[in-house]
Amino acid sequence: MDIQFKNDVEAIEAFVKKYAELKTEIGKVIVGQDEVIKNILMAMFSRSHALLIGVPGLAKTLMITTIAKTINLTYNRIQFTPDLMPSDIMGTEILDENRKFKFVKGPIFANIVLADEINRTPPKTQSALLEAMQERSVSMNGVTYDLPNPFFVLATQNPIEQEGTYPLPEAQQDRFMFNIYLDYPTFNEEIDIVKSTIHGDMMEPKQVLTIEEIIFYQKLLQKIPIADNIYQYAVKLASSTRPDTANAHPWAKDYLSWGAGPRASQFLIIGARTHAVLNGKFSPDIEDVKAVAHNILRHRIIKNYKAEAEGITIENIIDKLMNSL
Repeated sequence: MDIQFKNDVEAIEAFVKKYAELKTEIGKVIVGQDEVIKNILMAMFSRSHALLIGVPGLAKTLMITTIAKTINLTYNRIQFTPDLMPSDIMGTEILDENRKFKFVKGPIFANIVLADEINRTPPKTQSALLEAMQERSVSMNGVTYDLPNPFFVLATQNPIEQEGTYPLPEAQQDRFMFNIYLDYPTFNEEIDIVKSTIHGDMMEPKQVLTIEEIIFYQKLLQKIPIADNIYQYAVKLASSTRPDTANAHPWAKDYLSWGAGPRASQFLIIGARTHAVLNGKFSPDIEDVKAVAHNILRHRIIKNYKAEAEGITIENIIDKLMNSL
């Protein structure tokens, strides 16, 4: 498919229109959760991955399936369990009828992979998934197999059950661009959900984007100009979270035991760029950085015992840092 526009401005306008159509089609199936859907799509268009924190029963699987249908992407859901092995995700080699080894691809070979309850599987399997996310390929006996393009992993964690789980280490959470909180629906939204699902006649979303288009728009976003003051703001915000450093904010020194690394600065710029374009702007401003800061920083900074004792939340700390710059 040959995608052509007269210029980047025309391409951005077409992208904003496609995004609106996407939200409309997803809204036919998913009631509410507008902010969650927006953040998932932002991570996808940013060519990054997202970690979703939410209790069971909030339509995470249905949400991702619906998004995959609207973009005509292949989709696999992997239920993580304590006995899951890396080969169960990546694939394995078997002997074929000619007594030769043949690689059988695992479920990670899809455009969208839902890693459900990633904290239920041991670190060895978690690390195999995270390595594939970073490299966008799988290696088996010296042979490298590229993962599909686009490739997007949405991992979920259940925040209420900790027994028998293997929480992702903070260093591994850093691989995810966004940490998205999925909350309960409002009272009226839940009424609409019940009304729309009990009869079993849910609407089917139509395809809005092709694979070629999503790759085109991912590349378009990489060309968006960014002013120096936006780079400076993003780096100042990330570095202000690091206690015991020259740029640390007083709250970081008082309430944080660990701050965000340079990857946070990179993602703040990438996220702000995508947020700006989805809102019809041709370059991000500081408000766009602020709009993505919570999802990018909340899993990269660790509060200390003093913060726990005083009831200071991660959200409080991020707000304080942004308002101080």
